[in-house]
Amino acid sequence: MLHGACARDAYSNNGRVIMGDLARLDGHRSKPKLGGSNKRTRRRFGNIRKLPSGRFQASYQGPDGLRHKAPTTFLTTGDASKWLSLTEADIIAARWRPPQASAPTRENFRDYASRWLNAADLKPRTRDEYRRLIDDLVKTFGDRPLLGITPDEVVAWHVALPPDRATGNAHRYRMLHRVMQAAVDDENVHGLTVNPCQHPKWGKGPAGRPIVPATVGQLATIAEHMPPRLAAAVHVAAWCGLRLGELAELRRADVDLKGGTIRVTRSVQWVRDGVRDNGKARYVPVVGPPKSDAGIRTVTIPPHIVPILREHLAEHAQPGPRGLVFPAPEGGQLRSGPVCRVFGPAREAAGRPDLRWHDLRHTGATLYAQAGATLRESMAYLGHSTPGMALHYAHVAEGRPATLAAKLSAMAGWEPPGVNDGFTDEDGHEELSETDVDNT
Repeated sequence: MLHGACARDAYSNNGRVIMGDLARLDGHRSKPKLGGSNKRTRRRFGNIRKLPSGRFQASYQGPDGLRHKAPTTFLTTGDASKWLSLTEADIIAARWRPPQASAPTRENFRDYASRWLNAADLKPRTRDEYRRLIDDLVKTFGDRPLLGITPDEVVAWHVALPPDRATGNAHRYRMLHRVMQAAVDDENVHGLTVNPCQHPKWGKGPAGRPIVPATVGQLATIAEHMPPRLAAAVHVAAWCGLRLGELAELRRADVDLKGGTIRVTRSVQWVRDGVRDNGKARYVPVVGPPKSDAGIRTVTIPPHIVPILREHLAEHAQPGPRGLVFPAPEGGQLRSGPVCRVFGPAREAAGRPDLRWHDLRHTGATLYAQAGATLRESMAYLGHSTPGMALHYAHVAEGRPATLAAKLSAMAGWEPPGVNDGFTDEDGHEELSETDVDNT
């Protein structure tokens, strides 16, 4: 949009272009600043935003006071910037005319959400979960035109959600926001300029429960109380950091006992595939790469786990290089439901009713960090591409801060009063407390 003298010159000189105005058309690129960083400045005319598709959308406020979008999206910001420069030149030269308005979109929420989901690049399990959430939203918004869904209608829907399902409500709201934002960004949806989901806090679920890692003794107890065919799975999940889907798709050829490594290249997800005769959903296994590119990794097996795995392979794994290491009793890959049902009594036996199967992976990450792993090593161990996720999996074990504080004092040459007090033995060698032994 033109401001001040620039606007007066452009519109009061019958289209004559002032030289200063032409010079300012080249102001989209920020100039280097001496002695400082060359940071990008805000655009003087128009806006460019990156869409979820990866393309760029250009828009500007015209002389009519309305915001107009480019008739197409752009592959690069440079292309979008050139289009805005040409548009601004038309405004300065009085050649600009309001774009011809397209007919408002009549598509309803059901049809658009289905079209959006079919075009989205998603993993099978994610697509299945999105479909479930959209099916739930369709009950309320299915026949409503996209342009007819108002902020007040969204508020009324959210107020009516069951208050005892805070996490599920947050997932539903995020999905509604995601679909409506896609429609706002869609160049083929005309007339929708504002997302009616205007309460970001509603998309945030309740704070997650604190995760307390299992101790070494608790891991042993859990494994002892699991069915023999799954005892080793507890150790591999905890000490090697594998996800359940990665464990379920692990093959004999992926395990190198001589080299002491496990190669993780695949994972299995169970997705809905119609309905069974009894009316319940039917699920089928879908094998694909791990959760992220970083999930493809080679994990070194701790030496004390190697004999456990060797015994398991001899007694419970399927034969042949392609044989599953942890097959289900009926053959095929494990499913989370049956695993969690037998995991429940085992965790109770260890005095950890709060522990979930996935918390074994959290436990492994914590133990790995306490063993001295760097952040980069932890990321490789867990198959994470960002430091934030690796830190999310690292927890402070009970008693660990006191142990570390005592070691800091020992580094400073401080000796606690008394003899053989738990920090040094009679020969002056460092002793580990029972808590420290459990958490290393």
